[in-house]
Amino acid sequence: MAKSPETEHPLKAFGWATSDSSGVFSPFKFSRRATGEHDVQFKVLYCGVCHSDLHMAKNEWGFTQYPLVPGHEIVGEVTEVGSKVKKVKVGDKVGVGCMVGSCRQCDQCTNDLENYCSKMILTYSAVCTDGTITYGGYSNLMVADEHFIVRWPENFPLDAGAPLLCAGITTYSPLRYFGLDKPGMNIGVVGLGGLGHVAVKFAKAFGTKVTVISTSINKKKEAIEKLGADSFLVSRDPEEMKATAGTLDGIIDTVSADHPILPLLSLLKPHGKMVLLGVPNKPIELPAFPLITGRKLIAGSGIGGMKETQEMIDFAAKHNILPDVEIIPIDYINTAMDRLVKSDVKYRFVIDIAKSLKAE
Repeated sequence: MAKSPETEHPLKAFGWATSDSSGVFSPFKFSRRATGEHDVQFKVLYCGVCHSDLHMAKNEWGFTQYPLVPGHEIVGEVTEVGSKVKKVKVGDKVGVGCMVGSCRQCDQCTNDLENYCSKMILTYSAVCTDGTITYGGYSNLMVADEHFIVRWPENFPLDAGAPLLCAGITTYSPLRYFGLDKPGMNIGVVGLGGLGHVAVKFAKAFGTKVTVISTSINKKKEAIEKLGADSFLVSRDPEEMKATAGTLDGIIDTVSADHPILPLLSLLKPHGKMVLLGVPNKPIELPAFPLITGRKLIAGSGIGGMKETQEMIDFAAKHNILPDVEIIPIDYINTAMDRLVKSDVKYRFVIDIAKSLKAE
């Protein structure tokens, strides 16, 4: 008979979980594996709330395993290390992002692209190598292989920095990989939410000119005055769209809601690149003609490998790039999820685990 989440491992743990697609969270007792020779155990201090947590809680992508403890923007302090761990020591500040395992042998893994390994293990709601389900950072402690641990830069805020472990690497990686990081380039960012506002900050730090593209003018002041965007484009305004046609070298599309792609393609210069980061519920309609006549590229990108994630965190610390966050207690999580559905957050919730998560 299968053991319960509370008894399958030796380390007692607790957090908040949802047990079905209602997505309603409540306190939950479970367990973590003992610290192996290559493992790092750490006390969770903060955990960001990603839009993926909401999708997964409600099983909108169809592969959620319940009970679900989400959270893949996790930062904390090391409490124990395995005998062969070299990367960190007890007392160090560390992070864990979207993955906690991969095969470590395939072409992707040997090229520091563990995020594209076919055997990549997600930080939560995935099957671990021992057959148990992974639980994320809405919890008091984590145990992870040192390879998937990010060293936290000194004097870099843990609370505001936590969302970089997902939102940061998800936007940094495509800007780098697709060569949209050259000073003077014109880059469009579609959507000004958790991902979008971080994309603006990285793109600006690379020296590019940034145009925020949104369906309404409501965020214009915020985009230009607070986030430092160079211009703002209302995608529902035909005159504005026409005036901006053919001016962008690249577009980072962060929107998860269903939205038309064709108008955005018109903004690209010939040979321009549009990278999709959001996951709309319906398949996108992809017109071939504008792609062919302008040799334009549509691509996707998902998080980044561990080497690049460390590089991203170090870059963010050097350039003081921090997401805009609202710190919440864990017992606010159900309200936070309701607000996330309405995009009522600027721009990322972060749970103060250390102060608010108490064993029942």
